[in-house]
Amino acid sequence: MSLFQSDHMTTSPAARSIAVLTSGGDSPGMNPAVRAVARIAIRQGFRALGYQNGYDGIFDDELVDLTAESVSGLLERGGTVLQTSRCQRMMTAEGQAEAVRKLRAQNVDGLVVIGGDGSLTGALRLTELGFPVVGIPGTIDNDIHGTQMGVGVDTASNTIVDMIDKIKDTARSHRRCFLVEVMGRGSGYLALTTAISCGAEVAVIPEYRYNMPRILEHLAARFRTKNKGSLIILAEGVCSAEELINKMKEVDGEHVLQQEVRKTVLGHVQRGGSPSAYDRMLATRMGELAVMGLLQSETGTMTSLRNGEVTLVDLEYVLSRKRTISTTLTRLAKNMGIEFGDTVEV
Repeated sequence: MSLFQSDHMTTSPAARSIAVLTSGGDSPGMNPAVRAVARIAIRQGFRALGYQNGYDGIFDDELVDLTAESVSGLLERGGTVLQTSRCQRMMTAEGQAEAVRKLRAQNVDGLVVIGGDGSLTGALRLTELGFPVVGIPGTIDNDIHGTQMGVGVDTASNTIVDMIDKIKDTARSHRRCFLVEVMGRGSGYLALTTAISCGAEVAVIPEYRYNMPRILEHLAARFRTKNKGSLIILAEGVCSAEELINKMKEVDGEHVLQQEVRKTVLGHVQRGGSPSAYDRMLATRMGELAVMGLLQSETGTMTSLRNGEVTLVDLEYVLSRKRTISTTLTRLAKNMGIEFGDTVEV
């Protein structure tokens, strides 16, 4: 049973209202963001509403009342109590127009969308059709341009580091090389930052073309000096762990590696878990600003973390650019002795 029950609505349908939805892949911190949106909207005299099941909730009239009591206890909960989906209907012009008609028929005056690039694209389309929307970047990949950090990135990073620390115990004990596949469809942020945090020897990321002979020699040199184990972090957007191991075998014709390679795919465990203190704070700050922005007619924008401050940036600007790995981060990885390949021209 859902945490929010639609038959508990107590506010007049005519009251001005702000709704919130979570869309796309879930990320730790979505619940604290929902909580902040609801509490701020209520304090500002608005009715707070939540759409269940992402954008699909708009089309299917899955609208629930959010109260200060119903959002109590969300700070420490992972996932999203509103649930989420990847809505096919929002990917067409007809569906977007229908969503606006639905929103107005449901007496929603403003919408907060929490999600990644696909979800934020939907938010932009609603804005272009004249409906007030503010987005919040909620994605563990940290692949959204215009913000230094998205909601959920810190928790996912901590989960990966915790798992890899355990894997390294076995790697050291058996002098093995472990290949760990982490999430990151189009971004190597998680792979590179956790490689630095965990002391990995290699990071394979989408932004850089890996050099297999160089990787093999790097690992072989370490094995020859009788080090206790090696670690490769692979972003899933490059290839699967199995594919990379096959490539290693294919290139390693002279068997210079002479070391057993074991794979671990962390999978969806990276998305779950109680949000970190950092993500709770970031989500709360962004949720508060999203509502205050709507109240000041700041539509078509996204909350953004810049130089420690949360601000609003234009959604069209955000979605028209691809986020890249900073040179500061790659310099750090290089100086720490991590092999991560050669730049890919984009």
